[in-house]
Amino acid sequence: MQKITTFLWFDDQAEEAANFYVSLFKNSKVLSTHHKDGKVLTVSFEILGQNFMALNGGPMFKFTEAISLYVECENQAEVDGLWNKLTSGGGSEIQCGWLKDKYGLTWQIIPKVLLQYLTDTNPKKSQAAFEAMMKMKKINILDLQKAYEEAVA
Repeated sequence: MQKITTFLWFDDQAEEAANFYVSLFKNSKVLSTHHKDGKVLTVSFEILGQNFMALNGGPMFKFTEAISLYVECENQAEVDGLWNKLTSGGGSEIQCGWLKDKYGLTWQIIPKVLLQYLTDTNPKKSQAAFEAMMKMKKINILDLQKAYEEAVA
């Protein structure tokens, strides 16, 4: 059992958002839906073994970029697929692999290789990767790799 669960506050789209999020990842599912006065109050769901709770709490609170969901991707196809789905229907691109989905939740869609490049012990290579990343919204692995490999040792 997971002791800490991420709790997400929505105005009135908790069920819609939970269904959308579980549709993005294999082995993900809605676990339960609780109603109050005939309306959905909370939705418990799981994404890749991580538990989440969505609440229809009303318009008092909104998501900010101060918290985001970080997704480590294996390749460009995974980055592109998630990026396109999460920005569709009213989502927006931010910078450096960050985006905001149509519900206002911030995500980081990051290829695994980015962290390898940014933490390289060669400061010129890691700096070149950092500078390339800073020019991007969605991370492009080929452009990142080119900058990294062309950096003078």
